[in-house]
Amino acid sequence: MVRIVASPRMASLTSLHLGGRALALATFESAADLETLPEAADRIGGRVAMFGGGTNILAADGELPVVLVRCGMDEAPAVIGEDGGLRLVRVGAGVKLPRLLVWCMKHGLSGLEGMAGVPGDVGGAVAGNAGAHGMDMGTVLRSVDVFSPDRGFRTLGREDVRCEYRFFGLKDGGKPWFAISGIVLALRPAEPEAIRTALRDNIERKLRVQPVRSWSAGCVFKNPPEGTSAGKLLDEAGFRGKRLGSMCFSEIHANFLVNEGKGSADAALELIRSAQSAVWERFGIQLQTEVKLWVF
Repeated sequence: MVRIVASPRMASLTSLHLGGRALALATFESAADLETLPEAADRIGGRVAMFGGGTNILAADGELPVVLVRCGMDEAPAVIGEDGGLRLVRVGAGVKLPRLLVWCMKHGLSGLEGMAGVPGDVGGAVAGNAGAHGMDMGTVLRSVDVFSPDRGFRTLGREDVRCEYRFFGLKDGGKPWFAISGIVLALRPAEPEAIRTALRDNIERKLRVQPVRSWSAGCVFKNPPEGTSAGKLLDEAGFRGKRLGSMCFSEIHANFLVNEGKGSADAALELIRSAQSAVWERFGIQLQTEVKLWVF
């Protein structure tokens, strides 16, 4: 049975600790739950918005006309086969990404070390094609289990989905929304100690150059296709440390927007618009947000 919580506060569900109230939070824990989800969402009203760990979302203040849908299917990772020397690992979309990384290390399976220090759920990481250190989830994705109201359940191979820079989509649609319930990854056998070292090094680097202990939603902007990093452009435009109330661009990394405790979504959005305008005027580059803006 789908678990439904009425009027959840986005500020209590997101890593930025910002945002007003959604209509409901619906958590599915089985395939049968997903089958009943469209009808339940229709009864509540509003639009359906897929919701993972809430680590890349900036939700507006006030009342939000959305039904949050979260995957509670946390099937433990397991090797289900082998292909060309790669181990095929199945994992539930609701599993926390750090838990998967520890499991891979213990079982000597390499390919996800670049995700060290990235928070959130496995399903959310796939849905946003999260990545770092030269890799992304699309690099190791073999197949994905999805449900959509128009097509029901399907297992789609890597060739059936689009994995681009911080983007994931189905080539044949999935309307009006789709949910990811399970994933199969193709990983390389490796020495556990080598994986441990890579994970530790990547986390230590993040601690040095990113405000990982602050309330943020990761990088605000995507790196532009011109090849310059968004952080460098923001730095040169004078946005490192720039603030509005309790919201500010980090002193550690200019592409991180930080809530220092009493911030508001309105202030965060104003800073984002101001940064986009300044970078456009100075460099002629239109920065695109990587954080998901839930402004309805």
